[in-house]
Amino acid sequence: MSKAIKFYYDLLSQPSRALWIGLKLSKTPFEDCPVALRKREQLTEEYKNINRFQKVPAIVDGDFHLAETIAIIRYLADKGQFCETLYPKSIEERARVDEYLEWQHLNVRLGCSLYFRDAWLFPMNGIAPKPKPEKIQKLIKGVEDNLKLLETLWLEKDFLVGQHLTVADLFGASEINQLKLCQYNLDENNFPKVAKWLKNVREAANPYHDESLVFVEKKSKQTSNI
Repeated sequence: MSKAIKFYYDLLSQPSRALWIGLKLSKTPFEDCPVALRKREQLTEEYKNINRFQKVPAIVDGDFHLAETIAIIRYLADKGQFCETLYPKSIEERARVDEYLEWQHLNVRLGCSLYFRDAWLFPMNGIAPKPKPEKIQKLIKGVEDNLKLLETLWLEKDFLVGQHLTVADLFGASEINQLKLCQYNLDENNFPKVAKWLKNVREAANPYHDESLVFVEKKSKQTSNI
């Protein structure tokens, strides 16, 4: 039996959540090593020895340290420690998953991250004031332009790259779920395929999907009362 990796993460981080769900679904043995971003634990010298980029997630496998979520998934898949359904072994199927993961960086992740950062993260941490309504609308437009791309380019079937859940879905849904913190509610009339897809992802990834969002849901309720 393979020795458990050490997994460093914070469930407030979108990539951390996606990878955490993937590890749970894959039954990959791992040692919980939480890193509290809200306490800036990622910036300590101790953590810098774990991940020189000082971000989450990261893993340590014996003496091998690895950062960047997609690299971690590929590494574990090549070692036979990640579910082949989530990250296929077939060259063509894997290429389709990789295609989405590469596309997402400058599309769904960028749009959602900018909105999350400017509308919630920076104001909550006193880094910048809450944007004016016109700026918020511009940020929302950036999100919804990408939701339209999901609706028209990717969601021909139940999931992003076929009829079953893959890591592409986990990463895509994680970015959108983060917007709960901004009090953003998806308009199911404008994005029916996206809404159905998010439900499909939740059903296929539960109970870990909902478990991963407990902290986000808690912070979202706190924000709504401010």
